[in-house]
Amino acid sequence: MTDARLRRGRGSLAVSFFVQGVTFALLVTRIPAIQDRYGISDALLPVFLAAVPILAGVASVVSEKVVARVGPGVVLRWAQPFVLLALLGVGAGDEMWQAAVALGVFGLAVGALDASMNMLGVSLQRAYGRSIMLGFHAAYSLGGIAGASLAWVGAHWDLALFVSYLPVVAVLLPVVLVASRWYVGGEPAPGAEEGAKAGGGVAFKLLLPLCLVMTFAYIGDSTVSNWSAKYLQDVLGSSEELATVPYNAYMVTTLLGRAVGDFGVRRLGAAVVVRCGAVLAALGFAVVAAAPGAWAGMAGFTVLGLGLSVIVPQTFAAAGRLFPGASDAAVARLNVFNYVGFLIGSPLVGALGDAWSYRGAMLVPMVLVLVTVAYATSFGSQRARYGGGHERPRTVDVG
Repeated sequence: MTDARLRRGRGSLAVSFFVQGVTFALLVTRIPAIQDRYGISDALLPVFLAAVPILAGVASVVSEKVVARVGPGVVLRWAQPFVLLALLGVGAGDEMWQAAVALGVFGLAVGALDASMNMLGVSLQRAYGRSIMLGFHAAYSLGGIAGASLAWVGAHWDLALFVSYLPVVAVLLPVVLVASRWYVGGEPAPGAEEGAKAGGGVAFKLLLPLCLVMTFAYIGDSTVSNWSAKYLQDVLGSSEELATVPYNAYMVTTLLGRAVGDFGVRRLGAAVVVRCGAVLAALGFAVVAAAPGAWAGMAGFTVLGLGLSVIVPQTFAAAGRLFPGASDAAVARLNVFNYVGFLIGSPLVGALGDAWSYRGAMLVPMVLVLVTVAYATSFGSQRARYGGGHERPRTVDVG
């Protein structure tokens, strides 16, 4: 595979991650507005929030089978436009059933999208021979910042959801359709044929520690994305406009962490980077839970983003290293636990918040993310870090 083709593939995949960051941020930071538009009660809101990851998990499982036939690039090429159109549908309806249909389509499409994006990322990283996975997720974070900023504009000017979403979808839809022409994966890993013959070559017992890490990380992430706006507004007394800021601050530090994370992985090893990230994330949750006001709460979400930023990309990368002959299958199965984390995290925080207090609810993801420290050895020993045994010493830098 030529260096130019790899560069184009890396750039087009980064565009896909960026667009998904914009799209997801526009959805989750306007949850209070969506709730008001459709008359969704606080008791019913967790049901809507839970339906999206359930459907996404189903789509991720199905994607493993589809990708085996057509490849992850084809799945991504079709899934991303549906995600954008579903976002537009969320802003277009008036009845609760319309919100349910639009969110259902969003969930199914985003499951296929997440799985195929990360499959391509893992295979490209293998082709490069060095850590680049955090860079793709940095593009997602940059998109999240853009999306959260656009959401702030919508809230500030009191724009209808459809008015906020339409220009964004009109711009991004042709961008992803053009970028999809250059999607490319890396060459098959040594042993890929044998892995396929062995029924996929993914032993769940070996994948389980990474599945738990993914679940805990996304419980933390879903707490921020689904509850940060409501937490600031309802618990810390901020305005609706200010309530869109914590997710933006979270995405800024997530971007910073991921922008430098690949260098940290190459120098220190994935296990060390993941341990440091877990400790920082736990500290952020502690600050949020104890915050006396809105600005202190935003500081906690900021620290949180720096900590959580490295965990998910490195979990996907670790799965690719662990099952080099069946990385697509490993990524698809691991991706399901992304949604398990969302499925548990959103209703759990909501239920604890209603029954106890939202401050107390923030301590649960704090404890869970700390458990990640115990599983950090699953990311490889220091000797096997990027820049050591995994990285090919004579790989040309094509990016």
